[in-house]
Amino acid sequence: MIGFNFGSPIYPIVGDTNPERDPVDLAQQVLGCGLPLIQLRLKSSPTGAFVKAATAIQALCVQYNAKLIINDRADIAKLIGAAGVHVGQDDLPPKTARDLLPAGAIIGYSTHNLDQLVKAAREEPLDYVAYGPIFPTESKVDPDPTQGIDALRAAASSSPLPLVAIGGISENNVAQVLKAGADTAAIIGAIGNAVDPVAATELMITAAQS
Repeated sequence: MIGFNFGSPIYPIVGDTNPERDPVDLAQQVLGCGLPLIQLRLKSSPTGAFVKAATAIQALCVQYNAKLIINDRADIAKLIGAAGVHVGQDDLPPKTARDLLPAGAIIGYSTHNLDQLVKAAREEPLDYVAYGPIFPTESKVDPDPTQGIDALRAAASSSPLPLVAIGGISENNVAQVLKAGADTAAIIGAIGNAVDPVAATELMITAAQS
């Protein structure tokens, strides 16, 4: 599990933070840019709508040879054949998610401070950990305290698992995040709220490689 590779410095998360944007359409635009991993995060959608969107995006991932991670819902991940699930501190425990999903499923876990990260990496059956928010974010209703670059650097040096930085990351700071030690950067608003998601995704990829 420690050898998990995100495959890209950009980890796009599509969902319902922008009600004017359909997550399936957004996923298709992002996947068309060649990214190998995408997460579906639907915090306010009923289960039926979640399953419908997840099924459509999983079909797109097959078409584009990409992996789909489902946020929170291990049951939906299993139902639609997604590559894995990402759970948070108040969601299904990673051990339970691991038991529910097929062998080889990807399990990611959110952490919001160094203690949580170290404990999770030591005790949980994970493929990667997320750490943040690094910068102020509008993608979460009640975000945890902002961690900043120095805390990210400490987290990256302390984690034996691949680490995704999350929270307020844009083309203006993604290179800084990666230089601080993150293996990839989760992107929500910078793509989901962009006028042109394809251009925003391509700009983010270029900025991450600078």
